[in-house]
Amino acid sequence: MTLRKVPVRVDLVIFAIRDGELQVLLWQRREAPLKGAWTLPGGFVEQGEPADEAARRILKEKTGFEEQAYVEQLFTFCDPKMDPRGDLVSIAYYAVVSASGESWDGTFHAARKAPKLVFHHGQVLDRGIDRLRTKTEYSTVPLRFLDDEFTLSEVQGVYEVLLDRQLDKRNFRRKILALEAVEETDDERRVGAHRPARLYRLSASRPYLLKEKGILFPF
Repeated sequence: MTLRKVPVRVDLVIFAIRDGELQVLLWQRREAPLKGAWTLPGGFVEQGEPADEAARRILKEKTGFEEQAYVEQLFTFCDPKMDPRGDLVSIAYYAVVSASGESWDGTFHAARKAPKLVFHHGQVLDRGIDRLRTKTEYSTVPLRFLDDEFTLSEVQGVYEVLLDRQLDKRNFRRKILALEAVEETDDERRVGAHRPARLYRLSASRPYLLKEKGILFPF
């Protein structure tokens, strides 16, 4: 049996919550084949580079985010028909970033109403949306959509976008504080149209699984 080398690339579903909706970062191809078509950002894994490190490298190149972003592997695609350039292996990841980035390489689109994507990227996006929805129901991964400091109203807003429904304010705050996943900061309260709101941040331990504390979604 003759072994052959097949290129390995990483494809990223980069999610952010912008303008009150879940959005995904997309990129238009600048060269053939399929020049001008919409794709997910990605790149090839370098020689000797672990796939997870490649995903974070590409994420940083496309968004400027690295350490503070949540990145998780989704699925491995290996189909000789998925790319006209030839056989390759695609390791798909999804990433959760805050909306405060300033160096986006690409443009954001509503995740559930994204334009048609080429190659296998439509499947990757669908899997990313499904995984994120599942994570929202049993983890605190949605907190990674927020900046370093945030209010509880902003936390609730994130969960409402991801769950696509309104949540009871008092019940939500009681449960999110019971997780001990967030802690108050020493900074001054944020001033807005209403009375000043307390500021929070991720707790030092950053627990991600709600099941560990016996608190399950939906709220």
